[in-house]
Amino acid sequence: MDDTRTGRAPTDETVIITGGTSGIGRATAVALAGAGARIVLAVRNTEKGRAVASTLPGTPGTHRVRALDLARLETVEAFAAGIDESIAILVNNAGVESKDLQRTADGHELQFGTNHLGHFLLTTLLLPHITDRVVTVASQAERMARLDLTDLDWYRRTYNGGRAYADSKAANLLFTSELDRRLLAAGSRVRALAAHPGLVKTAIYERPAGARPNLWDRLVPVLGQEPEDGALPSLMAATADLPGDTFVGPQRMMHMRGGAEVIGRSKRVQDPDIAARLWSISEDMTAVDARR
Repeated sequence: MDDTRTGRAPTDETVIITGGTSGIGRATAVALAGAGARIVLAVRNTEKGRAVASTLPGTPGTHRVRALDLARLETVEAFAAGIDESIAILVNNAGVESKDLQRTADGHELQFGTNHLGHFLLTTLLLPHITDRVVTVASQAERMARLDLTDLDWYRRTYNGGRAYADSKAANLLFTSELDRRLLAAGSRVRALAAHPGLVKTAIYERPAGARPNLWDRLVPVLGQEPEDGALPSLMAATADLPGDTFVGPQRMMHMRGGAEVIGRSKRVQDPDIAARLWSISEDMTAVDARR
């Protein structure tokens, strides 16, 4: 079946963006608000969220701030329960990176739990309200992933922070593919897409004082682009006439800088069986059926 669903800029429609107080999320919010969208900032720090919302283009009072901590699934459930309107676009933008093993409030490995499970639950709970598309910020780091579906929370394996981050980004792409497959099978006009921002100067690369810098810490200040450039793939995925399960990333420097275009992904994250298995496991890990 050909995917001929078309999209449009969200003028006078509601867009939810997770993690929109800084970096790529904030730049995405500014651009979509400038196009006429009503923005809901889903953020951990609501004070910072209100400060950002007050600066977004549009009539004062147009944009809203709601509390959401993706590392606490009870807040994801509460956030979704408070939505009673149509949502044109959900942008799953928030993300964390950690060198050391940390866990969410629900006991999941922090990066997988936040970057994937939190967004998985948020999306599935909000899906009845979404009218156009779901955009999930992934990464070409997925090419370094070795997703172990039997130990997603790193209880048995020796922890590797970089690998865990890559795994969470692979999960983002597998989730996008399976979500879009399910939407198509249901005859929905909603579609799921993913975006890779490239190398961007954002808070995700900030390290505590005294922490030993890694390769990325050294490269980002030199080669990293500004958040406004890093947001271009998200904006293309959110507004361009693209089929579902499209992956958008920068155009230059091996898809790490500049502009936005459709890009490829590794064979591992194109496996429909793995995507379906991850979906089922994610349902169990988030207890999504009990939260609906």
